[in-house]
Amino acid sequence: MKATQKKHDGLSYEYEVQIPAKELDQKVDAKLQSYSGQIRMPGFRPGKVPMKMLKQKHGKAVLGEVIEEAVQEATQKLLEDNKIRPAMQPKIEIDKDFAEGKDLIYSIAIESLPDFKIMEFKGVKLEKPVADVEDAAIDDALERIAANRRSSTPITEKRGAKEGDIVNIDFHGRLASDPPPEGDHDHRRPGMHAHGHMLELGSNTFIPGYEEQLIGAKVGDRVEVKITFPEDYHATDLAGEEAIFDVDVHEIREPSETKIDEEFAKSLGMEDIKALRKAVRDQLQKEYDGQSRLKMKKALLDILDENHEFEVPEGMVKMELEQIKRQITMEKQQAGEETELSKEEEEELQEIAVRRVKLGLVIADIGRNNNINVTDPELQQAVIREAQKYPGQEKHVFDFYAKNRNALESLRAPLFEEKVVDYILELADVSEKKVSVEDLSMDEDEQEDKPKKKAKKSSSAKKSDEKKSEKKSEDEPKAEKKEAKKPAAKKKGKSRV
Repeated sequence: MKATQKKHDGLSYEYEVQIPAKELDQKVDAKLQSYSGQIRMPGFRPGKVPMKMLKQKHGKAVLGEVIEEAVQEATQKLLEDNKIRPAMQPKIEIDKDFAEGKDLIYSIAIESLPDFKIMEFKGVKLEKPVADVEDAAIDDALERIAANRRSSTPITEKRGAKEGDIVNIDFHGRLASDPPPEGDHDHRRPGMHAHGHMLELGSNTFIPGYEEQLIGAKVGDRVEVKITFPEDYHATDLAGEEAIFDVDVHEIREPSETKIDEEFAKSLGMEDIKALRKAVRDQLQKEYDGQSRLKMKKALLDILDENHEFEVPEGMVKMELEQIKRQITMEKQQAGEETELSKEEEEELQEIAVRRVKLGLVIADIGRNNNINVTDPELQQAVIREAQKYPGQEKHVFDFYAKNRNALESLRAPLFEEKVVDYILELADVSEKKVSVEDLSMDEDEQEDKPKKKAKKSSSAKKSDEKKSEKKSEDEPKAEKKEAKKPAAKKKGKSRV
């Protein structure tokens, strides 16, 4: 083998590698010899077929295997001889003029991992913001739990339904273009009928205009509801179509407030209200501790970023950037926003990609140098935690990770990162600082603006609030979480209405 360097620019290398025809021929002979006992030809016993005849019959087929193995061996030797640690899979291109009996020439392009020195962690100062759970926060959490478990009672007076009432209805729907229904139970449109459905008027659960037409309806009434499905409706066969629903009103109920008392606590599986408040306090404290760690980890990553300067592989940055763009595009599509990125956004995402790759290399090096690994039991626990997120589908989750090695490895990366962070925190000088819950949940930009913009929230604050509202069940004790998620089943998409 002969390797000639054609280019070296920073972390990028290009070589031309030449493997003599004689060497390939010898490898082909050795390969054929190893197969000779399995090859049968008329007039010869297994293992006694002359090499010349073996080559004529099977030489070309074996040459393909030999070339693949020879390129792998030559490339590995090239990397070892030149002390190159490839950042990604090298790009190999075999000379198109190669033919049997000629030297094998191929080009190889490699990006190397950078060499850098890891900073010292002893003496690194980090501040850990901590917040205490206040009684008011527990009260707020309990009120949210109670709101999720709000009960209702049938109305006693004879009146029509009003906004805020809960009506028990049957409905059968059809498109305006469909033939008239054949009887009361014509289910020709799957997803457009239901029996005993509990609908809160004014909740905007159903298609716009639907609930308003039930205002004033009385028990025993049949109401013909006419609506038009939105143009962007998730069921494309219904999008933009006019529809008619025959709605039978069976019962009208008024929501009643849930008292937060001993009975309420027991309904959640708690011994008494004191135990319930403790469970909520513990859950909130767990959330605060998680936010505290995130803030401290962010500060640590900033320190790692500032104290390590080296060139990062362009290929890794490009791959990371594409992954970020896919995620951003998906989020924008779901929000119904324009997906094309501005020049400013492109530049910002480029910086994020560079930082991620850089920190990934630093964290990997720290882990490698200090023998930090994710054990199989730790990985199994991660799979179990993922499965617990999908009650009733645990087996499917286990099977998915058992059959998808890449998916399993995607769970290993964050575990490894957290173990490296723990290792650094043990060496660093960490001090605690008492902060308010508001400051703990604020990002850095908001904290800088706080004295100037007390009354005005930034867009990032609004997004943070939206995420909190989506995760409000996190305030609940574990015994309550399953029950609190029930209202989500009423969201548009669960029914075609």
